[in-house]
Amino acid sequence: MSGLRRILVSEEIEGVGMDQLKAKYEVTVAPAIWQNVVQLEEAVREIEALIVRNQTQVTESLLVKAKDLRVIGRAGAGYDNVNINAASQAGVVVCYSPEENAVSVAEHVFALLLSLARKIPGADQSVKAGKWERKKYHGTEVFGKTLGILGLGKIGFRVALRAKAFGMRILGYDAYLSSTHLHVTESGVSMVSLEKLLEASDFLTIHLPLNRETRGLLNSDLLQRMKPTALLINTSRGEILVERDLVQALRDRTIAGAALDVLEKEPPLFENSLFGLDNVILTPHTAGLTHEAQEKVVQAIAEDVDRVLSGQPALRYVNFSMPRK
Repeated sequence: MSGLRRILVSEEIEGVGMDQLKAKYEVTVAPAIWQNVVQLEEAVREIEALIVRNQTQVTESLLVKAKDLRVIGRAGAGYDNVNINAASQAGVVVCYSPEENAVSVAEHVFALLLSLARKIPGADQSVKAGKWERKKYHGTEVFGKTLGILGLGKIGFRVALRAKAFGMRILGYDAYLSSTHLHVTESGVSMVSLEKLLEASDFLTIHLPLNRETRGLLNSDLLQRMKPTALLINTSRGEILVERDLVQALRDRTIAGAALDVLEKEPPLFENSLFGLDNVILTPHTAGLTHEAQEKVVQAIAEDVDRVLSGQPALRYVNFSMPRK
């Protein structure tokens, strides 16, 4: 067996950062292994680093098998697929890339927002079908409209800055930010209650992490508070919305439309009820998948995995910067 430190990459992760790790360590790339729990549990027995995206479920059971594991690198800003408590108890560093794809996600929000406002997907399909339905695809301006931002973190903050350039009125709700926080004072967002945010927003964009407090947060009761003309955008996590309640709200025109980059089940089931709705835009969890963002994400993770394996503290970590084992 090689004397090099061993790294397992359990999903499709490429870039200069990965090439640098391969030049220095014994790196096994198995991009489909996350789909087979038995194979994954066997593969982690002798590794010292595990690099994942959002599909690999890093459970307590998996961590028990990974006796030599020192660091988990989560390529992305969210880490809800990693059992942080179990990792911490095992003394394993969990590092991630908290803002390397934030600009790309913020830009995707506006791609979805404008597509909803101007009915671009439907108009595109109509013209390609040989039609010229100008009246059917009247849209709405975003200038002067109210944008509600649910979660004013690294992405929500960047969305707010871009909304200012469109001349939008910006409201925000974040349970963990004070009115004097940099993200509030520098973006010009007016902070309001969750109820006020829902009631006043012409557009609502969700930027929350998935946890116990946020799972299923937007249910039928809260969707009922929104304007019937409101348009909803979600690029965070699908489980924050109760999908069946959203489907019903869209069918009943409780809200006018939605654009979703994330779903409760990914990839979605073929019988997903959202597919048959004409007031929904769907993208396959690609908000952060630009060439520029992914290169930065992979470079950040590779750097921190290398630092931990070299005996240095990680720079971007969730629990602690060096292994406790």
